[in-house]
Amino acid sequence: MRDFYERILGFPVLRELSQGWIEYQIGPNTLALARPKRLASDQQTPAGSASLQLAFKVSRDDVDRCAAELAEKGVALMEPPTDQPFGHRTLFFRDPDGNLFEVYAEI
Repeated sequence: MRDFYERILGFPVLRELSQGWIEYQIGPNTLALARPKRLASDQQTPAGSASLQLAFKVSRDDVDRCAAELAEKGVALMEPPTDQPFGHRTLFFRDPDGNLFEVYAEI
């Protein structure tokens, strides 16, 4: 998972509190990833479901650039960049744990 967030997505490590908790700096935000042991006692998310969705707003050209970079790094895209009828250009992919990522731009 670290390889995906650090090498593939390029998120810089902010701090690591333990082997089960790491924080990444994403602009002015912090993304904390934790192993679901201390607080999460629910069942594992079924395959194909979104246990979490993170959306990142970028410029229109960056949607296509992100798609190309991810594909080059071997990340399976759920579909190519697509202009949606609700006014967004979107790109969807999953991390190794199945969390859903969206990169989008207003069009």
